Amino acid sequence: MDIQIKYTTMIVKDMDESIKFYTEVMGFAVDSQYHPHPGAGITLLKGKGEGMIELIQAANFAIGLYSVGMDVKDLDAVLEELKSKGAKITLEPMPTQVGRMAFLEDPNGVRFALIQHNP
Repeated sequence: MDIQIKYTTMIVKDMDESIKFYTEVMGFAVDSQYHPHPGAGITLLKGKGEGMIELIQAANFAIGLYSVGMDVKDLDAVLEELKSKGAKITLEPMPTQVGRMAFLEDPNGVRFALIQHNP
């Protein structure tokens, strides 16, 4: 599966559940983890390319997505694989000005986009 992250930061309620989703379903790998103070944690996950996913769990932050966009070469093939692993597709592929995109949700209900750019 060829997914390239440009940039994303998310606040999560359950770090372990989120790590499991992004590694087992999405195929990412844990790059590093930090615990800046008790009750808080940061995990950086790496996929293909230079972009990173940053997961932050801290009681004083609202759960949610700041921003995310992931490039794929073959949107249909990636979606088929993700569906077979139990990923929740919230918006099937649709045309955009730059190509096609679809939305999915992780276990926290955070939405993200997979984007296949036109050649």
